[in-house]
Amino acid sequence: MTSRNPRDRDASLPPARRPERPAAEPAGGPAAGDRAAVRPGAAGDGPARPAASPAPAGRPGASAPGRRTGATVTRLPGAAGPRRPVAGPPDRPGRQAPARRPGGRTRAPVPEGFPVPAELAPLARRILADAVRVARWAGELGRVGKRGELLPEDARAAGRALAMTVGAAAKAWGQALLTGLVELRDGGAGPGWRLHAWEHDDEAVVRGWAALFDAWTLLAPVPPAALRGVFAVLAGQAVDQAPQLLSFLHLVDGPVPDGELMELLRRGLDERRHGAGAGLAALSPVPHAASAVSAVRGSGPRTADGPEADSPPPAPSDVAAVLEWMVDGLLAVGAVVREPGAAEPSVRLSPLGHWAVRAKLEEICTVAQTAAGHIEQSARELLTACSRYSPGPARAEYRAWVAARPADRAVSELLEAARGDDALLRGLAFEALRVAGGTAEQAVRAAAEEPVLRPYALLWLAEQSDEGGVVPADVLSREDAAWLWVDTGAAVLDHADTALLAGHVEAAAAGDPVRLFARARQSGHPRAASVLTAVAATHPDPAVARAARRSAFSVHDGGA
Repeated sequence: MTSRNPRDRDASLPPARRPERPAAEPAGGPAAGDRAAVRPGAAGDGPARPAASPAPAGRPGASAPGRRTGATVTRLPGAAGPRRPVAGPPDRPGRQAPARRPGGRTRAPVPEGFPVPAELAPLARRILADAVRVARWAGELGRVGKRGELLPEDARAAGRALAMTVGAAAKAWGQALLTGLVELRDGGAGPGWRLHAWEHDDEAVVRGWAALFDAWTLLAPVPPAALRGVFAVLAGQAVDQAPQLLSFLHLVDGPVPDGELMELLRRGLDERRHGAGAGLAALSPVPHAASAVSAVRGSGPRTADGPEADSPPPAPSDVAAVLEWMVDGLLAVGAVVREPGAAEPSVRLSPLGHWAVRAKLEEICTVAQTAAGHIEQSARELLTACSRYSPGPARAEYRAWVAARPADRAVSELLEAARGDDALLRGLAFEALRVAGGTAEQAVRAAAEEPVLRPYALLWLAEQSDEGGVVPADVLSREDAAWLWVDTGAAVLDHADTALLAGHVEAAAAGDPVRLFARARQSGHPRAASVLTAVAATHPDPAVARAARRSAFSVHDGGA
């Protein structure tokens, strides 16, 4: 099964709109669960909520501990807002003008067929029906637990009154807290403004469900006791991969077998494991430096302090168990549904799940279009800016930048930036090309014929096709490995602390720096002499420094 090009679905994402909070909304602000859907901004940036939505008068202003206040909420995709009708052609009377962003640019329309809040709200009301029942039953509670949970006697009373088990009543109360249906007040709890708006404000309902979606890990069934040791390490890493899995389901827009999701999760965990390796991989800010070291060292024995000293990959059974836990959590909040009648177990996003993923993508694009974003900059400017970011934020910028332009153009611009003289940008360009995925394969395969790009392109292609993790020494020839080592050394020399050059040497030399320097000298890289000269000037071992100096002189003297 192939997924759609992200351009096909996401390039037209409208930037998030920011409606005002209702004028009568108390100072406490939205529920804590709304944090993922808010961003700083001044009130009054968008249309006000209808008069029917405000919280009742007299609602206390106290909010739950740690609750953010004074923020505006991202408007839902597809939400109706006041627009001025403009004259249209005869076949489209009353056509509405797209809303304009600051600076004169227009918002792209929501794609045809994408559900609006009026269609999503009934689904959210059905999922949160028990939470609403418990919230209405509770009314004003004078006392709750330290974390806001129902006291045991209240949970038993709610179960009897609502024909629920005690556990179900406690769970429904927890959902009511997460979604703002109830709020903590001076040691007790009472109805939140969202409860009063529940029957007539579709946007408030869907935003409440979004808070539940953001907390899916809290609602996921606890794994069996035998797996808890594995989960202590693996589950936290797997949660970081959830956005990738959800985006994949959003792009496919259909059932995806569990086996395919498991492979995607395994690859993400493997990339994280290699990215968190010891030695130079953890020290060097230069992409591909660890790959260069690994390729130069070859397939010799691994050392405890080398970049190949990775922890063993998780067992397939552990990955499968973690995926099952993730799917159960997403099923519990209604973000995914099981596909009935499929040949193998499969899941697909629910309409609410599609909305949630799209809302997150809107947030990424909105951030990228702010003064701190880089969506409208050239590839070189993007990479230069992202060289100062940690890997996570840099990947978010790459995704937004690639999604904002045709895929072939984005790939072409990144490869052109990689052809320049800056070795750091060359490595970062191929990091960004990972975001483009299979759409970049043809162009990267052609780039493998260019000596400057060849090692990076070969590693990129191997990562795209390999099933068990890439071993750089198996992908690159001796010449390509030496060229990459010099190129990444040049990036360290130009952009990082030159003291890291000593680590770049020690990790790759495997006890024989003379052999390493000879290969660097013969690589034909135009920066070989400058890298070797810098090693000679900074290496703390006099013998290694002398060997580097002799090799650098040999390059200048034509010895290569």
